[in-house]
Amino acid sequence: MAKGIGIARSAGVVGFFTLLSRILGLVRDMVFAHIFGSGFVADAFFVAFRIPNLLRKLFAEGSLTAAFVPVFSDYLVQKGKKEAFQLSNRVLSCLLIVLVFVTLLGILLSPLIVKISAYGFTSVPDKFNLTVILTRIMFPYILLISIVAFFMGVLNTFGHFAAPAAAPILLNAFIIICAVYLSPLLKTPIIGVGIGVILGGIAQVLLQIPFVKGFGFNFSFEPVFKDEGVKRIGKLALPTLFGAAVYQLNQVIGTLLASFLEEGSVSWLYYADRLVQFPLGIFGVAMGTVSLASLSRHAANNDWATYNKTLAQAMGLLIFTSVPATFGLLVLGEPIVRLFFERGRFTHYDTLMTNKALWAYGVGLLAYSQIRVLVSAFFALKDTRTPVYVATFALVLNFLAGIILMRPFGHTGLALALSIASFAQAAILYYLLEKKTKGNLSYALSKSMIKSIMCSIGMAAIVYLGKSFLFVSVSGFTALMTKLLALVVLGALVYVFLAFLFRVEELKLLRIIGG
Repeated sequence: MAKGIGIARSAGVVGFFTLLSRILGLVRDMVFAHIFGSGFVADAFFVAFRIPNLLRKLFAEGSLTAAFVPVFSDYLVQKGKKEAFQLSNRVLSCLLIVLVFVTLLGILLSPLIVKISAYGFTSVPDKFNLTVILTRIMFPYILLISIVAFFMGVLNTFGHFAAPAAAPILLNAFIIICAVYLSPLLKTPIIGVGIGVILGGIAQVLLQIPFVKGFGFNFSFEPVFKDEGVKRIGKLALPTLFGAAVYQLNQVIGTLLASFLEEGSVSWLYYADRLVQFPLGIFGVAMGTVSLASLSRHAANNDWATYNKTLAQAMGLLIFTSVPATFGLLVLGEPIVRLFFERGRFTHYDTLMTNKALWAYGVGLLAYSQIRVLVSAFFALKDTRTPVYVATFALVLNFLAGIILMRPFGHTGLALALSIASFAQAAILYYLLEKKTKGNLSYALSKSMIKSIMCSIGMAAIVYLGKSFLFVSVSGFTALMTKLLALVVLGALVYVFLAFLFRVEELKLLRIIGG
């Protein structure tokens, strides 16, 4: 229980700052939807921004962090702080060389990259050219955010999660400021948002520096590619790099297929994904981030009993939080989309189309969150190959399901394909990890799942009745927000009350943490 409290409290820190970031992110998207809507310009920006984001997760969060944290933890435990920081200097130096090259190459090859990621745009030259310009402006973001991700690995290993989790707040703030104040001054207003992305990346780097220095890290340029630790991280990073590529290709596939559909499809998928990312960021990303550092420490100490307990409690907490979030999105999806986005150039038709995608994404929320922890569990064991094989299978399944489902269901079919592939991926990872660790997760987690579903059904029924009563006549932002907030609070109270009646173990853990 003590270990569970520790990981949950750390996840709470990440979740708190992620919540602030997601709230500001929703404000950012509200501003963006109001100014740019869901058409020509918005589609171009979302495709352009997704490319450096993909590479960020590929080079930084995807491969570097997963490979760096376990090896850095080993160095701290076995060799001490001095050698661990020498390793971190060499890793960052090598990373900078690679990323500067990737950034320059990306700027040069932006037309080819856009053609590959959104081939459907080639039939509209102005749209294609705007996407290329935005891609070139925002490509250096990969360099900046990769430095942030490296610092995140160092800080997380020392048990510090606040600064890295707070960093996205600055990105959202700069995008909002530039969209409101800089964009109107430019001939092509959307370029102001691209500049905001770069300024936000610089601010995120500057935020981390005092904290890593506080733990004793002082950077010196030492690009020693032949260093033993660097080579160990490189060997671990190669399969995780491919694994991250496979995972991110799922998003690329969705964008590529959506570029052939009705105009606005890319934007509808983006807005729906943003709403799903809200609970996922608070629960799934937070728990995945903390789990990697915590499980890596237990694996380095060969403490397998604690490793399995920590893993079970992390997954149980995700079930407890993700299941009701899924039901909540399904019941309240349309008014949520209306509240945050339906104004300016974002029409009621856009709301209906976004809500369809939200339903399809929402059913996969539990799978998305579980995958993050399960992959972290494999990485902590320095097994980077198994998640790659499973992710490759999920990629193929997502592509085939997307091709099949996009014809009858359009962009909604693409979102549903990702949910189907994610559930398959989570189930396979869970089965293989249980065999590998010989931990008995099935019984405890199945109890948590059944109880969470029963509590969520009761919650959803009450919220649906409340929605039918409160939303008979709704007009105005304030009225909609008040009624929606009342239903969210009602749903949370009902869910907690039912969890108390069913004696859900995760509720006891959260009560201890809160106390």
